[in-house]
Amino acid sequence: MTSIPSRTRWAILGLLFLISVITYIDRVNISVAAKDMMPAIGLTPIEMGNIFSAFVLGYALFQIPGGWLGDRFGPRLVLTVAVIWWSIFTVLTAWAPSLPTATVFGTIGSFMLIRFLIGMGEAAALPNFARTIANWFGPHERGFGMGLSIGGIGIGSAITPPLTAWLMLTYNWQTPFYVTGIAGILIGTIWYVLATDHPEQHPHVNQAELKIIKQIANDDAPKCRQKSPIPWCAFALNRSVWLITMSYTCLGYVAYVYLSWFYLYLVNVRDFDVLKGAFFAAGPFIAIAILCPLGGWVSDRCCQVWGITIGRSIVGCFGMASAAAFIATGIQISQSYTAILFLSLGAGCLYFSVGSFWASTIDLSKNHSGTLSGIMNTGGNLGGTLSPTLTPWLAEKFGWTVSLHVAAAIAFLGAMLWIFVKAGEQIEESNA
Repeated sequence: MTSIPSRTRWAILGLLFLISVITYIDRVNISVAAKDMMPAIGLTPIEMGNIFSAFVLGYALFQIPGGWLGDRFGPRLVLTVAVIWWSIFTVLTAWAPSLPTATVFGTIGSFMLIRFLIGMGEAAALPNFARTIANWFGPHERGFGMGLSIGGIGIGSAITPPLTAWLMLTYNWQTPFYVTGIAGILIGTIWYVLATDHPEQHPHVNQAELKIIKQIANDDAPKCRQKSPIPWCAFALNRSVWLITMSYTCLGYVAYVYLSWFYLYLVNVRDFDVLKGAFFAAGPFIAIAILCPLGGWVSDRCCQVWGITIGRSIVGCFGMASAAAFIATGIQISQSYTAILFLSLGAGCLYFSVGSFWASTIDLSKNHSGTLSGIMNTGGNLGGTLSPTLTPWLAEKFGWTVSLHVAAAIAFLGAMLWIFVKAGEQIEESNA
């Protein structure tokens, strides 16, 4: 009698989604808490900006090391350490003015150091998502796996403002950091208890599910466990690696426009009041939560029909080109609610392509997918570092219409780069 396949890989995916949610809660909560932090501690907007930037610096610098650690020691251990690491420092954010680091570096320096260390820990998250998906899912489930796990970004970003504001108003500005930090420690512990690096190690994976995973992956477990050296030269010489990294840099630029400026655009340009602006600012993140997993699923279906190279490229190109079109159209619409709909769909379409990006790093180099996805996400954060500064400068010099048209043009450039990506050509094989 044939046993019914277990579904443990979907439980693993659910845990990744949960980690993704807490990742963005811990990233965004300080931007809401800053409203009470700044007057309470006496911080200026420029000083607060430096504290924000410290996180981005740590996050960008440790993408590749975080991915390499996952390839070397396995995502179960590395994700556990990373989640608990940044959660501890999230709690310590509430104590930053009274820690010994404040005596050595000053209050601002203490905050900057803690935020840098949070960014350092969070840098390991997404590359180790890729490594986990590489181990647990095959080519025709990778896009959905990455899309759903990263889709937690939308949920985390949408619920953080009201959750943080409620905790802050009910108690004090420190409370959100205690609550979310403790929640992260709990989630990290659950991940360590329930997850394994490979499906055949998991006690709840039966032979029927293992057979499905192996059939989908079209390879065997020993190959998956090889600890071969990172092919740095092969990465550097591979055109698809450069193209996908440059395209993700374009995506990062546009994504950080939404993360940094969309709320202020609604309040300052579209004349929404503070509460109504906060409500409608959730629109892009709701669209991301829906369209990010959908795009990954569509990418997998396209791969089944046309192969990996065409399947990933179609969705990557379509998503970013659609984002460009929705953004360019939305900023021209005078009716504010319709404009918000189009701009929110622009964010959703941008993330419609995300599953293809991350799945492609696995397709290109399964055994080193953590490292390669770290390289790609470093590019995304370079773009993300540029846009928060360039966007308001362009708006001040030429107006918000021009500033957001530039974001649309960058999204379109990212779409065009996808035409030349060949995700189906595995790097280890093509350079053997």
